[in-house]
Amino acid sequence: MKPITAIVYHRHEPKLYDSLLANPSIEKVIALGSTTSPHNVETVDSEHPFGGRSLGKALELAGSCPFIMIVPSTDTVSITTEETNRLLSVALEGGQALYYADYYTERRNTKNSCPVISYEPGSIRDDFNFGPVMLFSNGHIKACFNLFGPLTDTRWAGLYELRLKASLTADVIRVPEPLSLVVPRKSEAGSHFDYVDPAQKQYQQEMEAVATEHLKRCNAWCGHDLLPAPDDDSPYPLEASVVIPVKNRETTIDEAIRSALNQETDFDFNVLVVQNHSTDNTRQVIEAAAQRDPRVVQIIPERRDLGIGGCWNEAIRSPLCGRFVCQLDSDDLYADTRALATVISALRDGNCGMLVGSYRLVNFQLEEIPPGIVDHREWTELNGRNNLLRVNGIGAPRAFTTGLLRRYPFPNVSYGEDYAVSLRISRDYRVGRIYEPVYLCRRWDDNTDADLPLEKINEYASYKDGLRTREILERQNSAKTAA
Repeated sequence: MKPITAIVYHRHEPKLYDSLLANPSIEKVIALGSTTSPHNVETVDSEHPFGGRSLGKALELAGSCPFIMIVPSTDTVSITTEETNRLLSVALEGGQALYYADYYTERRNTKNSCPVISYEPGSIRDDFNFGPVMLFSNGHIKACFNLFGPLTDTRWAGLYELRLKASLTADVIRVPEPLSLVVPRKSEAGSHFDYVDPAQKQYQQEMEAVATEHLKRCNAWCGHDLLPAPDDDSPYPLEASVVIPVKNRETTIDEAIRSALNQETDFDFNVLVVQNHSTDNTRQVIEAAAQRDPRVVQIIPERRDLGIGGCWNEAIRSPLCGRFVCQLDSDDLYADTRALATVISALRDGNCGMLVGSYRLVNFQLEEIPPGIVDHREWTELNGRNNLLRVNGIGAPRAFTTGLLRRYPFPNVSYGEDYAVSLRISRDYRVGRIYEPVYLCRRWDDNTDADLPLEKINEYASYKDGLRTREILERQNSAKTAA
């Protein structure tokens, strides 16, 4: 028997089938989702090719073949015999559960290397990029099925469930060499907000269920009762502060400050603007605002190495900080004059450790753009803190009790700092939600996550996976202590 069975999405180009069938290392090719047999390969007819039932059937057809190569991509993919043999040689030597590799992309006849990142326990998000080719050990697939049962009857989450289960039996290994080629069929623009698209509700619920079971299997699921916000007898000069970290936003910071000052509340508040050594006219704009209204406080850190998280820490440690703090980014606005009162009231009255509102996505002219309202309705009181490990964000605007932030400060980074704090606080404390938009989030060229190069995408993804890994380890340690 040849060592590999290949399972591919049925809509691939004929040349992929031709090359796989001609590959001396491949025993058979199985097409998922096909009603006919392309190029005389075996097929599994299914409306949902990578659902649990169809993928499970394909794995049965693979029989005892030592390795299962899965090509789930809908893009045009090619992998040569030489590339297959290189991936196979690493797998034969390593004896682990799953192998994947860097790849090339080709656009307009230009070939570029696309490195992927290493897998770790916190890489449980369902959008982890394995590249176009995944090579599973069939022995480890059978072992994980013996331990955890076969794939469940899902419509979309079969491959996600398979790799999560397999990752609990052995390691997942990245081969840092390009071993396949992808020609993208379409642009991925807009995918940043796919997981909050209401049209994907059933898909997201299915993915959440699979992720939740995985956390239970690895003893990292939080099911204990939530704690009330801790008592805080510290003296605070006022009830709330709006915190605005800023660097080089001379064109937007005045609007942000005015948006904060226009808030109508029945409590005193100020606006703490942490001016992170701007090199444009941002400082002068803030000073002018402070002259107009004494509630504006400009904080200039002594350190010059602070990210957004470090700037937040400067604000919450300030003696001028209020009992509660609410986020306002330097290029965003509150949706109306009651936003701050709504957020702080819900945070305080709900006895929450933190609260997250909803926002409307707009362009620089404040015109709504797709997907419109981002409200993170996937969050539930019971399981939100577990599902947070699967998705990439918790939403905005965020508000906190200052005492908790002083206990669990932000990491000094400019991406993922809010995610880190949200993971920690939600582990033990209630996160309140407001599902009506109280915030206008402007998308423009200077957003920190706009049109990022691949190196930065990988850096950010790896950082968040590391946060998840540490959170999973903390949860596992807490479970051991409780037992």
